[in-house]
Amino acid sequence: MSKAIQTADLDWQYIDGIEIPVSNQFSDVYFSKDNGLLEARHVFLAGNDLPTRLANLQDFEYFSVGETGFGTGLNILALWQLWQQVRPANQSHLHTISVEKFPLTKQDLIRALKVWPELKPLADQLIQKYPILIAGCHRLHFPNERFSLDLWLGDAHDVLPNIYKTKAIDAWFLDGFAPSCNPDMWQEQVLKNIVRLSDIGTTFTSFSVAGVLKRGLQQQGISISRPKGFGHKHQMLKAIWQVVSPDQDIISTSDPIQSSNTASLHSKAQFKQHKIAVIGAGIAGLSCAWAFAQRGHQVTIYDQTAPLAGASGNPLALLNPKLGSAAQSAEHLVTATWQYALQHYQQFDGFRALHVNQLAQKDAEEFLSLAQQYSDDVFIQQDAHALELQTPFASLQLKAAAAIYPHQLQASILKHPLIHFQHAQVDSIQKQEQGQLTLLSKDHLLGEFDHVMVCAAMNSPNFIENYPQLKPNRGQVSWVNNQQQPLQANQAYSYTGYCLQLDPQHLILGASFYPHRDDHEVLIEDHVHNYDLIHSAFPEYAEKLAPIAQWQGRASVRTQSPDYFPLLGKMQEDTEIYTLSALGSKGFLYAPLCSEVLAALVLAEACPMPQNLLQKLSLRRFQKKVKPKKPYFNGVIVRP
Repeated sequence: MSKAIQTADLDWQYIDGIEIPVSNQFSDVYFSKDNGLLEARHVFLAGNDLPTRLANLQDFEYFSVGETGFGTGLNILALWQLWQQVRPANQSHLHTISVEKFPLTKQDLIRALKVWPELKPLADQLIQKYPILIAGCHRLHFPNERFSLDLWLGDAHDVLPNIYKTKAIDAWFLDGFAPSCNPDMWQEQVLKNIVRLSDIGTTFTSFSVAGVLKRGLQQQGISISRPKGFGHKHQMLKAIWQVVSPDQDIISTSDPIQSSNTASLHSKAQFKQHKIAVIGAGIAGLSCAWAFAQRGHQVTIYDQTAPLAGASGNPLALLNPKLGSAAQSAEHLVTATWQYALQHYQQFDGFRALHVNQLAQKDAEEFLSLAQQYSDDVFIQQDAHALELQTPFASLQLKAAAAIYPHQLQASILKHPLIHFQHAQVDSIQKQEQGQLTLLSKDHLLGEFDHVMVCAAMNSPNFIENYPQLKPNRGQVSWVNNQQQPLQANQAYSYTGYCLQLDPQHLILGASFYPHRDDHEVLIEDHVHNYDLIHSAFPEYAEKLAPIAQWQGRASVRTQSPDYFPLLGKMQEDTEIYTLSALGSKGFLYAPLCSEVLAALVLAEACPMPQNLLQKLSLRRFQKKVKPKKPYFNGVIVRP
């Protein structure tokens, strides 16, 4: 169960001229009074033998480090610094996973990290990408460093059981506050899930040698030792999972995506450059291509018409998430994908940061209460007179939002040297005896690949058997010359429709929604529909717009699944054909994070989405559960 995040309550102590943060929640310091950075290097880096292990990573090898207690980020920054010093000159990657129940505010984080001037270049990058503090997983990329971080905000008791295991964690920093101050962190349930996310060869280190920790690891079959600790501490804990204990009690969880992923957890044969085919060049296909290319893999995108020819090709896309309750943010797909999408699109051309004024037209009291659940850097509540457009409705201003110019975005993505676009119609996918997949256009061979991503909207069922039934939904956006009364460029308006400036001369507004229709001609009646929507929110402004006969527009068909959630993953275990489809009207919001999840499933990397949310997206959720047939012999039921 997700809960709203409470930030760290700090005091500050000056010791030998150094300012040290102290947790009021746990009455303990965040790092050693002797020297927190040196302790991190001694206990966590050297203790896990990371200088040698990281320096010897193979080309395309992926190494992951888990941490309990992100705190000030000191351990992660020390690890990142080490990575800069020893990383091999190849395509290996270092990924970190850290859990934090009481995260520091950005202001406190800046203050705490000032103690370590040698880490400032890395600390500045971390601070720049430090997320808005809501529950869930926040994936931070540092692509030039071949380094990334999943910061899971929430109680370890809730977070760790909900992390989906695609790859065993290679090393653990067990760094919660001391067991005497924070006993919950070191309970058996937490330790069992730490081991569940590990495997043979995983190492564990901690500054603490408390009995509860030693016994907890030993009960899980982990071999421990107690070498010299840092500074005045006589001992530290060092452990390794060397063998599988016959009586080992490890928590198992149902796999929502694949029935078995054991091979990917142990095999090093996958450390190579992969060849990926993507069928479909909408926002789903483009996002998938980027996710794999950024990891150094070769990607070919196939589309029978052109990039963004379908529903993703409108002149402007508005990132306008309708956030749910803060207490449920980790399990709410819109909220979980929102921050990642904003971070993702900022690296491309066609990104425009803005605020969205979301009108409270329905269930106003409940909707406006979100302002009290989130911080001021998310929502500001506004009365009806606060907007530049006259309206009878109060509103929330969502401060972290954006507009995307899709065609500029796709041009940026297709510039990637490892992404190749090919105009071709894929008719079939055939599996070869050696496991490779070939794409055919009629009888013409298009290419041979290790994995295929089907992102073909309504055409996706053509490539995967037993694909869920998809629903077409017609939608039309409109734009009109409003250069006589343009809106502020950094403001958008969300009501039962939406509107914002497309460019200095035109207002774009929409959008119509007609289920079970796949026609895409621009229709006057859809312009009327979009006019009625804006008139319901801003009647005086709407009446000043040019006549509908002068409006322009674009209609397209959105694809949705039976339950309106995207479709992600693969249907059959014995083939490397995956899909990302049915994103509906939220394609630009969902696609970036869903593509990261897809890459994690394909390449056996850490998954940036909670397991219970991942299960809601699984392609297999629509598989019919067939009851096993009772055994018969000559017409008589055989009793066991």
